Amino acid sequence: MTAVSYTELTHAGFSPAGPDTADPRVLAWLIRRHGLEMTHLSRGSHIGAIFSVAEIIAVLYTKVLRIRPDDPKWPERDRLILSKGHAGAAVYAALAERGFFPVEELKTHYANGSRLSGHVSHKGIPGVEMSTGSLGHGLSVAVGMALGAKRDGAAWRTYCVLGDGECDEGSVWEAALQARQFGLDRLTAVVDHNRMQSLDFCENTLALEPFADKWRAFGWHVIEADGHDTDALAAAFAEADAVRDRPSVIIAKTVKGKGVSFMENNILWHYRTPQGEEYEAALLELEGQRP
Repeated sequence: MTAVSYTELTHAGFSPAGPDTADPRVLAWLIRRHGLEMTHLSRGSHIGAIFSVAEIIAVLYTKVLRIRPDDPKWPERDRLILSKGHAGAAVYAALAERGFFPVEELKTHYANGSRLSGHVSHKGIPGVEMSTGSLGHGLSVAVGMALGAKRDGAAWRTYCVLGDGECDEGSVWEAALQARQFGLDRLTAVVDHNRMQSLDFCENTLALEPFADKWRAFGWHVIEADGHDTDALAAAFAEADAVRDRPSVIIAKTVKGKGVSFMENNILWHYRTPQGEEYEAALLELEGQRP
C-alpha cells in the first residue's frame, strides 16, 4: 500500500482515463473490489452482504437515481435508504466512484476517527440520507419520506434496500401496510434475497416463503428479478417506476458472497474478514472477472 495510492491500486488495469463508472457492470465490480480491500484493511466484516448487493447498488447509482454529486442536497434528488446498513461499504464505494468524495478515502473505512463507519452513516458523508444498521427501520423511514413527498407534490422518488432476514422484523410489515394505505407509488423497495441471515439460512431461522405472495397480500406490486443481472434489474426498476396507486417491491434473487467461489452461500462470510491466503485467493478471483 505504500508504493501506490489506494486509487491506483483499485483502478489498475483500466484505461488511463479510468473505469467507466456509468456502466453498472463496471461499478458492481468496483464495489466488490473496494469491498474486499476495505474489509481487509479494516479487518471488518459483512463481505458476503457487500458482494450480494453489488449489482443492486450499481444499477441504482448508474441507471435509476436522480442525484448530483456536486450538489448532494439537491432538493429534487431521489432518496435511497440502505436499510441493511451492514452492507454500507457497497454504498460508500458507489458514492466514491460516482464522485461524491475521493476514492482514496475508502481506505479509512472502519478506522478509528474515520467518517466511514462499519454500518453506513450519514454523518458528514455526502450522498447518504440516513444512518442505518438497526434492522427493520429503513422501510419505515422510506415510507415517511415518500408520504412527505406525495403531500408536497414533489417529483422525487424514494428507494429502500432491505435484506431478506431483516423481513423477520414486524416493523417492516407495519411500514408495508402504511405504504399501501397511502398509495405510495413513488416508493420502491428492493429486497436483497440471498436467503441467508447472520448465522444461518433464513428458512432455518424464520421461514419467509411464500415471500412474494406475502408482499402481494400487503397490496404491493411485486417484481422478481435476478439480482446479479444488471439489465434485468434496470428493467425491474423501470417497471416499478411505471406503477400507479401502490408501492412496488423488487425481490432480487442473489447469492451471498457472489463473485468469490469459497464465499458464495457460505454463512461464515457474514462476519469473517478476508485475510492471508483467503484474501489473496479472493483478490485473484475478482481480478479474473474484471469487466
